[in-house]
Amino acid sequence: MPSKPHRPSLSLFSVRLLFAACVVWIASVAGVAFASPAHAAGKACARTSAAHGHACRVARHVHAKHAKRAARARHHAPHIKHERRAIPGKSGHRARASAHQPHPKRKRPRTSRDAVVAAAKPRLLASCGYTAASRRLLRSRAIYVVDERTGTALIEKNANRVVPIASVTKLMMSMVALDTRAPMSRPLRVSAQDRDYEKFTGSRLKVGSVLSRRDMLHIALMSSENRAAAALSRDYPGGRPAFVAAMNRKARTLGMKRTHFVNATGLSPRNVSTARDLSRLVAAANRYPHIKTFSTDTSKTVFPNRGELRYVNSNALVRAGDSSIVLQKTGFINEAGHCVVLRYAVRGRPVDIVLLGAPGPHDHVADAAKIRRWLTCSMQ
Repeated sequence: MPSKPHRPSLSLFSVRLLFAACVVWIASVAGVAFASPAHAAGKACARTSAAHGHACRVARHVHAKHAKRAARARHHAPHIKHERRAIPGKSGHRARASAHQPHPKRKRPRTSRDAVVAAAKPRLLASCGYTAASRRLLRSRAIYVVDERTGTALIEKNANRVVPIASVTKLMMSMVALDTRAPMSRPLRVSAQDRDYEKFTGSRLKVGSVLSRRDMLHIALMSSENRAAAALSRDYPGGRPAFVAAMNRKARTLGMKRTHFVNATGLSPRNVSTARDLSRLVAAANRYPHIKTFSTDTSKTVFPNRGELRYVNSNALVRAGDSSIVLQKTGFINEAGHCVVLRYAVRGRPVDIVLLGAPGPHDHVADAAKIRRWLTCSMQ
């Protein structure tokens, strides 16, 4: 009797089919990129008989279930930014390269300028008497008040108007004279060239008088002695023209764009500047200890040629003993009116005040005293 053809048992085919389904399921969960797992399983099922259809349907159902779960996981995964980097050797082409970490936002390091900006900017308060009406009572024609620490302008009036500045010029004269580093003890004789041929003003310092450079600078700053300033400008390498040129160069260096000098005394109305420019001059002069000391002395006695001359400060506020004035300089000619520049220490805070063109001999001093009261009250 002929033997029947050998056929594999159902149990063996079932095991093989289930093994193939398990491989497909593991690959889909692990993220391995098969070409088409469902298609492969379908081919396997096609090779089996109808008796194994139930096992194939179970395998397909398991695979579809886990495929949906993997798709949901990818959809809800956190978004990661990718860099686009150029492929070496292929100009104009870019490849998308995944950066496995998001780019954190970089913080800019804090600088000293940030600290200045963060500091509270001062302002004048109406409760301290500073109002539009009280401001109109200030007599000076050009005003600029600035908090030196923050650069905040507290009061401005015609601050950019170019006007004559009279003996405020002597602040620049003093800086240029000190920049030469000539010995302060060196004697200096007053000559006929030091006379005032602009306004023909007189002086107690006679032609032929001899004083040290220190004494000349002292009385020029404190009492606005014109012949002392003229003698210092003459005692310069290249003479007086070179000295005046150095004054103008220094003004440019300080950013005083609307300032020009023709002499060292300020007697010429062609010595011009603005209130804003002069605030830069005050800030620069504050770096010279001699200027601060000499300009705020109440009096000084000098001894030219065995004589004796006593000078007093030209600023009534200094003569009255106002110790909050760090440095100052007054000035007057008819074309400029009465002028004063000051640096105050208001509760330890440096504030520069520039007052130009006051009509009366006491108006600039009264304006300065009033502004100081507003500052002291507002900066409590």
